Amino acid sequence: MKDLPPRVRFAPSPTGDLHVGNARTALFNWLFARRYGGVLVLRIEDTDQVRTSRVFEEHLLADLAWLGIDWDEGPGRGGPCGPYHQSERLPLYRDGLERLVAAGMVYPCFCTDEELEAERLSLLSRKLAPRYSGKCRRLDDDQRRRLAESGRPAAWRFHVPPGSIAFRDLIRGEMRFAGEALGDFIIVRSNGIPAYNFAVVVDDHLMGITHVIRGEDHLSNTALQLLLYRALGFEPPRFAHHALILGRDRAKLGKRHGATAVREFREQGVLPEALVNYLALLGSSFEAGREFSRVEETIASFSLDRAGKSGAVFDEDKLWWLNSLYIRQEAPEILARRLRPFVAAAGYGEIGTSRLHGIIAAVRDNLHDLTEIGDYLRIFDDDAYDLSPEARAIIADPEAREVIASLLDLLDGPVADVQGVQGDGGPEAQSRNAAASATGAGEDAGIAGANDEVTPSLYRTVIELLAERTGRRGKKLFLPLRAALTGRTRGPELDRCFSVLGRASLRRRLERALAV
Repeated sequence: MKDLPPRVRFAPSPTGDLHVGNARTALFNWLFARRYGGVLVLRIEDTDQVRTSRVFEEHLLADLAWLGIDWDEGPGRGGPCGPYHQSERLPLYRDGLERLVAAGMVYPCFCTDEELEAERLSLLSRKLAPRYSGKCRRLDDDQRRRLAESGRPAAWRFHVPPGSIAFRDLIRGEMRFAGEALGDFIIVRSNGIPAYNFAVVVDDHLMGITHVIRGEDHLSNTALQLLLYRALGFEPPRFAHHALILGRDRAKLGKRHGATAVREFREQGVLPEALVNYLALLGSSFEAGREFSRVEETIASFSLDRAGKSGAVFDEDKLWWLNSLYIRQEAPEILARRLRPFVAAAGYGEIGTSRLHGIIAAVRDNLHDLTEIGDYLRIFDDDAYDLSPEARAIIADPEAREVIASLLDLLDGPVADVQGVQGDGGPEAQSRNAAASATGAGEDAGIAGANDEVTPSLYRTVIELLAERTGRRGKKLFLPLRAALTGRTRGPELDRCFSVLGRASLRRRLERALAV
């Protein structure tokens, strides 16, 4: 088995949306399979008939696909070891139960839920670990027959033998559990549905799983499962238990810590590559201490040896930082496609492709998530233009108003008049002439040229002239312009704002600012 390519599995229960902790488990299995040329099996553990939902399963498949985690066998793909829903594998579990019954390794348990709860509370009150006392194991055949005839439903419990249960974990090293501390455990419930530990042993064996990679909260389950492997005569897979994701209070990450589901982060505008990068980094390390790693690099360098043994705190600030890096490096056409749903949600579904690309080029360095595009779109929407209180305070200053008025005058004036500010027709003036000519500005055209566009070279010319005319530089020049043109004191670079807005919109905004 160990010479063959690995077969790993991700086996979620569709009882809720995909949690980032489970997504990390899926990612580790996927990276392991891709790194070593193996197979990833997706198995749906849907035996909980009350909590299982088809909607949650659909969300699960969509979230995995969004993350880029594809599977080689499972729902939608098929494979030689199906079916891949546990609800369709019940005959296989019955066969396994019959083998254990024939071998005398299990017994019927007639205890009610109320009796089991009373036993558990009694043990806890005496500061003892809660485990089943084994009283139904001591029933004789006649007692069992009478209980069955009375209509008492029976579950099936595995008789845990005394002794040590040891295994070598690929992340944590040697692990050891005492059988006496575990207690006899249920493998098939009274309704005939297999319990988790029994079903996964049957499934993992029949699906040829060679490595089980999962969270450390399954460590005690591994001890129980090893007993079942031994009882059924199956060779067990190798196990690796990674650390759990923790909240800032170092408790297991839960809803009280904020967003915990992959779908929530999708809706908040996280790129899948950023979330995958962060989950792969969380609790482990990349080569050379890198924090930014494309998925191809992550696969090539993935190793369970670098998976941390202690819980990793989920730091949303780092996730948003990574997300901003991925946004800046995303190809414009791909970023535009990913932004479209958020653009529509902000009420700008009809925005043209070329204009959207221009706005994206202007604001992408300012985006931390995709939802922010709506706020930035309003900067370039004349109908939504408004001055924030901070912008109004800046514009109220007489020196700031002089800068704004001077820019308006430059935008309205012909190139000849603007050039006249320089006065001597020297090299600087010639340079500005060339910039104006390059944009198609004629002798009688305004500073932005005959069309509405403000090119980068033309922007530089305008700013140079404005600085000369007002004698101001730095914040005293640019802050009044930003306040007047965007209505804000922070945002995209001004040259990009000029380019997207165009001369007509610039003029309207300057006039409105001066009217305040």
